[in-house]
Amino acid sequence: MWGEQMAMDAGCLLPPTLPMTVTAAALPRSLPDLTTGELTAWLKAEGFKATHAERVLRRVYGTEAPGGAMRASALLPGGLEERLRAAFAGEAASLARRQVSEDGTTKLLLRMTDGRTVESVLMPDYHPDRAAGCISSQVGCAMGCDFCATTQTGFERNLTSGEIVEQFIRLRREAQAAGRTLRTIVFMGMGEPMLNLKNVLPAVRRMADPKLGALGWRQITISTVGVVPGIEELREADLGVHLALSLHAPDDATRADLLPMGRRFAVEDVLAAADRHQAQSGRITTIQYCLLEGVNDSLAQARELARLLQGRRMHVNLLRYNPTGLSLRGRAYAPSSLGQTEAFLAELRAQGTVAHLRRARGPDIDAACGQLRKREAEGGCQSKATQAAAVC
Repeated sequence: MWGEQMAMDAGCLLPPTLPMTVTAAALPRSLPDLTTGELTAWLKAEGFKATHAERVLRRVYGTEAPGGAMRASALLPGGLEERLRAAFAGEAASLARRQVSEDGTTKLLLRMTDGRTVESVLMPDYHPDRAAGCISSQVGCAMGCDFCATTQTGFERNLTSGEIVEQFIRLRREAQAAGRTLRTIVFMGMGEPMLNLKNVLPAVRRMADPKLGALGWRQITISTVGVVPGIEELREADLGVHLALSLHAPDDATRADLLPMGRRFAVEDVLAAADRHQAQSGRITTIQYCLLEGVNDSLAQARELARLLQGRRMHVNLLRYNPTGLSLRGRAYAPSSLGQTEAFLAELRAQGTVAHLRRARGPDIDAACGQLRKREAEGGCQSKATQAAAVC
């Protein structure tokens, strides 16, 4: 498969005790891992009506009120719940750690049934009753982006569709507990979603399906470092979801230095693929751009980025770097100063580019992707956040 070959080409760094050959194929099935069709087939084989499948799954996804608050028509027949518990795990993961920032951002470290861990984040919206979720698609990452904490722990395996859905379910519960509604999901956590579309796409379908997760297609964004075949596959799936492109540099030389995938696909080729996805989906592409001091934050680079996007209906989302220590190549990246950040943003807008600066979330809990998992792997819970907010 092209995705596996690209992961190998990127030079994934594997922990010696967790070989890349391990897959999730043999993991026990959980209810979040089942499609409606699979559960329907099981119900028929067990002598139950197929109509119970959606009711069961809506309970799992949190779109059905629990216990006594359920409508009589939604109650399950006697014996079915016991049979379900005996046949399937109720969850695809357990909570390993939970951290809450002063700004309300909540970071979850989830442990899969094989012991591997991934991160999910809930971010409060400007609207007091809404929240956004960020979920992972892989355990670790093989892309080798030099400033990213996730890639420092290497790539271990793809997440199953159920493990992806599990993150959605848990973030929905977190939002409800905070008096909010989970309104959007972004695949911007650990891993490269385009290298696991065989599980990402089924998970998206179930999260968005009005009969299951009921989130909606327009509420989901899938991010990529620029894997062109994956963007094409996403376009062909025609789900109507949003695409976010982690560009981080307007020129091939700087981008290839930061992102190994930049050596495989030129900036123009990646943008052309995004153009095709946008034409198919009708969704405006977001350009993710993390500002690194002295690396990609000059006004000349802002003008070059604006030139690339001229004539394209794309939005630039500027991010200030959250330091993660020494990079894979021994570099110590620093965030652009606030003054340089504002100058970069102003230059983009002066050139006619739609651009915004994303407000940092969870800096007191080191909320950059991969940091909590990295700390756990190093044997500590050394966040700058209050320890009382963490479940260790």
